[in-house]
Amino acid sequence: MKRLPTDLQVLDAIYKEYYDTFVAYNRTTPNRSAKVYVPIDLKRLADDLKIDGDIVFGRLYYHLEKKYSYKQSDGSIVHFFALKVGNDTHCINFPLAASVLADLRDQARKHSIATWIAVGSLIISIVSMVISLFALKGVELGR
Repeated sequence: MKRLPTDLQVLDAIYKEYYDTFVAYNRTTPNRSAKVYVPIDLKRLADDLKIDGDIVFGRLYYHLEKKYSYKQSDGSIVHFFALKVGNDTHCINFPLAASVLADLRDQARKHSIATWIAVGSLIISIVSMVISLFALKGVELGR
């Protein structure tokens, strides 16, 4: 069975693929309906992640949109992933996605550090136990 990409992997792929598109926006000659909402090619993204496009769509629309969209004090909704913005379809709120990505990268780094500390502690414990066993055997042999 194909392993599903994590939110971190999906957002990282989007960031790498569409960062240049995001910064290339020109207000005088816009190439999309809004600066912050960047249309993404779900099929291309799915191909890059080696999964079905409906999985990518579902992850963005049903999971990440629900998790990271929010309502402002005036009642308007800031979408994480919008089906349509102006004439553009399948748009990601790029600055919001970049912020979520930064947070996920930080969480992954902290998890990695904690895991390596645990592995190091386990190795030290095993080495200490082996040394203790050999020392004990040496004492027994010396009797």
